[in-house]
Amino acid sequence: MIPFTDMQQAIAHPPRKGKPGRTRWWVVWTLFFSTVINYISRQTFSVLAPLISTQFHLNHAELARILGAFQISYAITWLLGGIFLDAVGTRIGLAVAVVWWSLVNMLTGFASSVFSFAAFRFMLGIGEGVNWPGASKAVAEWFPSEERSVAVAIFDSGSSVGGALAALMIPWIALAFGWRWSFVFSGALGFVWLAVWLRVYHPLDRHPRVTKDEVELIHAGQERVSRSERKGISRWLHLVKDRNVWGIVLGRALTDPIWWFYVFWLPQYLSDARGFSLKRIALFAWVPFAAADLGNFTGGLISGYCIRRGVSVIRARTWICAVSCLPILAGIPSARVHNVYVALGLICVALWGYASWSTMGLTLPSDLFPQEVVATVTGLSGLAAGLGGAAFTFVVGLTVDRYSYGPAFLAAGLLPLVATACLFLLVRPESSPQQQSRL
Repeated sequence: MIPFTDMQQAIAHPPRKGKPGRTRWWVVWTLFFSTVINYISRQTFSVLAPLISTQFHLNHAELARILGAFQISYAITWLLGGIFLDAVGTRIGLAVAVVWWSLVNMLTGFASSVFSFAAFRFMLGIGEGVNWPGASKAVAEWFPSEERSVAVAIFDSGSSVGGALAALMIPWIALAFGWRWSFVFSGALGFVWLAVWLRVYHPLDRHPRVTKDEVELIHAGQERVSRSERKGISRWLHLVKDRNVWGIVLGRALTDPIWWFYVFWLPQYLSDARGFSLKRIALFAWVPFAAADLGNFTGGLISGYCIRRGVSVIRARTWICAVSCLPILAGIPSARVHNVYVALGLICVALWGYASWSTMGLTLPSDLFPQEVVATVTGLSGLAAGLGGAAFTFVVGLTVDRYSYGPAFLAAGLLPLVATACLFLLVRPESSPQQQSRL
């Protein structure tokens, strides 16, 4: 971990006087591992879907209902979880969430019907939806503006790493011990992380190991005010009317379905359309997630570089989104090419572009809003993204049963163009700290 930390410090900001300390990087790498475990837990079912669907004779529409149950509760929890985190704080909020989703994932091993799988997936989404609002809130608290995109890239890249690890490990555990034990294994990981989290994370103003120089560096680099003048219900009503909120919400609602499509349907697609066995899925299904991991850091590092070169924060973020749309288009022909390895290569390029776009979308709330409402704004965008993803999942299930995967790949390639247009039309930085404080 320390070598990565040194690398991030060297890249993320220019030299300053003194040694500001590394506590913030320990915090974000701990969030990275929560995201890794989050994705191993949720991907356990998706990786095992070809095996489970064969055993229980599930069609694609039934699979879509199971997957969609997770997305609906996950979407709702992004919003309610954001409000919960703003109320109780990041430390307690994430600890409760990890305990919940870990226990539910272990219990999924007892499922034996469409209803029971859907019920456990619904409950899993309730816990897992807290992770991203919590991580975004922690980044807003612990990082100056020029480092935030790199910090978001670090924790968000855990989704790609977790997806890749799930594709690699879960099939072998299932083949060696039975598929039910795969859920027990992935659920138990959360309790290991919990012990580390409670030691590493404390609020910035009460952390026992943070240095004064690091606190000063963080505060000096935060362009946003940390407190909002509005309180109670008026704060939330004002956020709903804010055009920046709607730009972020629409942007994520139109891009997250792409990720859900590749994450949930890729193993089933490789089985259905390309004839992959469970062992072969384990060998190849992780590769697109590795490409997505590179995309996280591509967007984060380039936007940070642009900001250090004098480009405004919001302009750097939105233009990275625009450029990222180009590689996402590579996913469109992947359903039609005959060579499976060419198809996987095109999917890798598409997920690389998506992850770069996603890193910017997750960074914008902390760029545009006070710290105490960042989790709520992130939660609103997550609600829209989850509902959009659920709707897309249901449509994919029906489309595949009646036609093929082709229309889904086409839609996944074109949606980011509309999402980016929404960002350019709606997102505007506030012109002064006084305007910012009136949120």
